[in-house]
Amino acid sequence: MPPADVLGVLISRVAPIPHTWSDTIEVVVLQIRLPRILLGLGVGAALSVSGSAFQGLFRNPLVSPDILGVSAAAGFGAALAILFSANNVMIQLASMAFGLLGVLLAYALSRVHRSSPVIMLVLAGVIVGSFFGALTSVTKYVADPEQKLPAITFWLLGSLGDASWLKVAYVGPVIVAGVAGLLLSGWQINLLALGDEEARALGVRTELMKGVVIVCATLVTSAAVSVSGLIGWVGLVIPHVCRMIVGPDHRRLLPASVLVGAAFLLAIDNIARTATAAEIPLGILTAIVGTPFFAYLLRRTKGGWQ
Repeated sequence: MPPADVLGVLISRVAPIPHTWSDTIEVVVLQIRLPRILLGLGVGAALSVSGSAFQGLFRNPLVSPDILGVSAAAGFGAALAILFSANNVMIQLASMAFGLLGVLLAYALSRVHRSSPVIMLVLAGVIVGSFFGALTSVTKYVADPEQKLPAITFWLLGSLGDASWLKVAYVGPVIVAGVAGLLLSGWQINLLALGDEEARALGVRTELMKGVVIVCATLVTSAAVSVSGLIGWVGLVIPHVCRMIVGPDHRRLLPASVLVGAAFLLAIDNIARTATAAEIPLGILTAIVGTPFFAYLLRRTKGGWQ
């Protein structure tokens, strides 16, 4: 039974409501709008909480979820799958697989004497991101300009237009598990934000915790990118907004990022659907909203992010 039908049966049993609406309205609400809402909430929460975790881990307010090259690698995976005429499921699987591969390469490249210093992780992420960005450019260059190139370009701009219960079913558990792992690591991220030496002195196994945070953040980011494309600025701006509301303590900051990020992307998606006759790609809107707001935050805080 499709998830929408299951949901309808559960609602009818828990709270019986007279069926006064048409079948068309039921299909629109349960099979089109509801999956899109759930994906929007999940993607916004995933990008925002991973950005907050990475900013604490790297002790850098300019860090975003794609710092280790996950977005660039995931974008290349999707572009490659589109180039070879893969179906939607294969495109999303290729995107997620390459996103994980990109972060794995960055982490392996950063290893120095059985440790991964923060600066080495950042530099490795820049290298991996640039490499996969170049591969994406090559893919677009050789793609058919009539069909494949527009499809690749539109995917890279970000959209939830193809939302379905199938996507909710296979990325939902990944996002929930990754977000839960980050939420449970809040106090360890607080200690990691003090620096590796201080964290070790306080009893934190720094390399293990770095690995846990990177794995969880990578899982949720790659899962989000695989269903929505590349959506920038959410993981960069929302953590700063939440930091101004609840402070720098990650035990409160991470849950706040989940809630605010989910609400923000849902609002942006509503604007994307209704502002014009044709749906606006989400990446464009988040950049239009995010850049001036981030400039405002920069001027207001004068760099005092803590």
